[in-house]
Amino acid sequence: MAPRLRRVAERILSALACHKETELSISIVGDRTIRGINREYLARDRPTNVISFPLQEGECAGIAPHALGDVVISADTAAREAVEGGMETFERLSFLLLHGILHLCGYDHERSGEAEALRMEKKERELFGLLKREGLLNP
Repeated sequence: MAPRLRRVAERILSALACHKETELSISIVGDRTIRGINREYLARDRPTNVISFPLQEGECAGIAPHALGDVVISADTAAREAVEGGMETFERLSFLLLHGILHLCGYDHERSGEAEALRMEKKERELFGLLKREGLLNP
């Protein structure tokens, strides 16, 4: 699965016109681990599906200009959401990766108001459609 997820990440970054040498860390963890991360860094004591940690924001921005950040995805939550949404787990993991990368690129649906949330949703639909059309989500 790792090579497939890497291809998905590379295509997303390419579509977002990220530099060819952009670095991205992707961690696939369980609910217990992501709950601990969510509690420690976001003060939310519950599992979640994806958390992003941007490296190009705050006082350390620019130290490693090609390091975009970290995306942490819960495989447990992704699997449950895939069943609920009637899709394959890899498809759901890919969507969560896309969502996390968009956060790293400055998109926000939580703190920036409705217009920004709609802009992010539109970009998600656009890029997820691209991944589907190009067959990157197929087994």
